[in-house]
Amino acid sequence: MKKYTLDQLARMIDHTILKAEAVDADIARLCEEAKKYHFASACFNPVKASVAGPLLKGTDIMACSVVGFPLGQNTIEVKIFETEDALKNGATEIDYVINVAKAKEGDWDYLKREMAEIVAVCNQAGALSKVIFENCYLTKEEIAKMCEIASEVKPSFVKTSTGTTSSGATVEDVAMMAELTPDEVEVKASGGVRTADTFLEMLKAGATRVGASAGIAIIEELKERYFANGEEYLEI
Repeated sequence: MKKYTLDQLARMIDHTILKAEAVDADIARLCEEAKKYHFASACFNPVKASVAGPLLKGTDIMACSVVGFPLGQNTIEVKIFETEDALKNGATEIDYVINVAKAKEGDWDYLKREMAEIVAVCNQAGALSKVIFENCYLTKEEIAKMCEIASEVKPSFVKTSTGTTSSGATVEDVAMMAELTPDEVEVKASGGVRTADTFLEMLKAGATRVGASAGIAIIEELKERYFANGEEYLEI
């Protein structure tokens, strides 16, 4: 069991908007909300890095851009360029989607090279790297193999899902990923986390970061249920 303040819980949320129709004003609002609630990051599509980056500069809120999103079906070279471009434009974290087809083909050398090259770009820029597996398409054996690769390459995080498919994060997958990766490779749960209960389940399973578009609702629910009477900590 661990004790968390409300702020510590908020610092485990990536406040996210990845809709195609999100305009600059939406991204500005996302960043202001991230500052108000003290979320870990504001997460956006790469074209909005130049909007979010300056708004978050000088704060402790990370500017998180997705790469190869949502299908991951870009060449390694394109993903590297997209990563470098997002970082140049103000991103300080990168969530990239693996080439799922290569996992289904068992081309683990390709996926290790993809991960190693993108993580190297992030490390050189002092940015965090998160590797999205998109678990709904993978068998448990394939998830385990990706965790093995991540244990060698050591991205900052392995991540369950994009949140754009029929299935997002599951407690079972989060627990498995946490068990199969070293402590320095953290686990991000993403997709379908919309309530305080689900959020807490992901933390109990081993996630240290949760991607959610419902971050505000989650924190407000936690505040009302567990911190309304002046409680300092929630033990989970």
